[in-house]
Amino acid sequence: MTAEECHVMMFPWLAFGHMLPFLELSKKLAANGIKISFVSTPKNLQRLPSIPSNISKNIKLVEIILPKVDGLPENCEATIDIQQEETQFLKKAYDKLQQPFQKLLINNTPDLILIDFSPYWVSEIATKFGVSTAFFSVYTAATLAYMGPPDELRWGHKRKTPASFTVAPDWFPFHSLVAHRPDYAPTMLRNLYVPDESGKSSGQRLSTIIEGCKFVVIRSCKEFEGEYIDLLQKLYQKPVLPIGILPPETKKTEIAVDSSWSQRFKWLDTKKSKSVLFVGFGSEYKMPIEQVHELVYGLDLSGVNFIWILRKPKGVDGSDLLPPNFEVLMFDKGVVCVGWAPQMEILGHPSIGGCLFHSGWGSIIESLGFGHPLILMPMVADQGLCAKLLVEKRVGYEVPRNEDGSFSRDMVAKSVKLVMESEEGEQIRKNASQMQSVFCDSNLHNDYISSFVGYFRKIKRIECVGSFDEPNTPL
Repeated sequence: MTAEECHVMMFPWLAFGHMLPFLELSKKLAANGIKISFVSTPKNLQRLPSIPSNISKNIKLVEIILPKVDGLPENCEATIDIQQEETQFLKKAYDKLQQPFQKLLINNTPDLILIDFSPYWVSEIATKFGVSTAFFSVYTAATLAYMGPPDELRWGHKRKTPASFTVAPDWFPFHSLVAHRPDYAPTMLRNLYVPDESGKSSGQRLSTIIEGCKFVVIRSCKEFEGEYIDLLQKLYQKPVLPIGILPPETKKTEIAVDSSWSQRFKWLDTKKSKSVLFVGFGSEYKMPIEQVHELVYGLDLSGVNFIWILRKPKGVDGSDLLPPNFEVLMFDKGVVCVGWAPQMEILGHPSIGGCLFHSGWGSIIESLGFGHPLILMPMVADQGLCAKLLVEKRVGYEVPRNEDGSFSRDMVAKSVKLVMESEEGEQIRKNASQMQSVFCDSNLHNDYISSFVGYFRKIKRIECVGSFDEPNTPL
């Protein structure tokens, strides 16, 4: 049995924070000789980064047409295309892919299907074809452990009120800070247990997927959150395999083709080492204009140089995006860039000394890969849980919030100065710098991939000879 005979189908949720890690894992597996079928909608496949030529023969992009449903705007195939409240309609359209997905398997039957948190119906379809499924989580182990075992995800026996989401759950056998802010707890309760327009809650989806899969694959490593990975295996009662963090490529690209970015890098070149704050809230979150302005004034109060990659809120004219006196206010102190940015090159610049961002796991991986201390402003979904994990690990500081979840310029300024300049923040800066040895260790994370490939091949070999005994946990 050779790796070349193995075939894995990837089926991520329709968000680029999910599709991109699935693609990164696809590339790693393809480099190990495993054939990949990456399934998504036409528009999403067109927007994916190009696949390196040396592994392109092992990765096939497979189109599946997203049905139209009421409530989902025309030509919207990913969360980046819609407002947050429209996500439920995207899930509704996604669930209508059951028949087309089954047709895919007739002529393209894989050995394993790696699925995301949402397509609860895949395992039942896969069983008809004798194909195993595995849940590939782009979330941290701490986030999944906080949400609980399948029975808790489905019914919420132990957590009935928003207040119960503001503390670590009682199934944690160790002290933990991982919990939601009081203002976000009601949203978490509703998302987990209350069905939306799709007819399913997130908890119902995830519990069905976990119960139906053969094992769980998680984008993480034991060197960062080993205690949570071990706990997750006990909660799920099945193998949980860390796949490594899938660190992004750090090769420099040619910046000179964009004259505006050439100038911005020249500006960074004039700043002292570790004196500039990188600010960014990802490609998905559209910050309300009031928050944009309050953050601008907070950065001004901090006195710290910064470069901010800003996504324009829907319906906001470019001229209204920043305060009217912004250019005078920020003269030579701050740069705001709207739209695309060479983020990895910015993070790797010697003048960058810290990051202020939304606490998304992908951005955490990128930032700690350069050893940057983190100033955390979680906004939605699992970001609040990631922020608490980073505070627990003492590599970040969370900006205090008002009772309603809003923040003030003073809160921002004090947090920035604490992490970037103060003696109080020295330990955070030191810990983050040391964490680079984990997050930037390509050999470590390649070993995780190799272990997974070996585990997958072993399972396939056992299934081929007709044994139903699973191998022991491999890592």
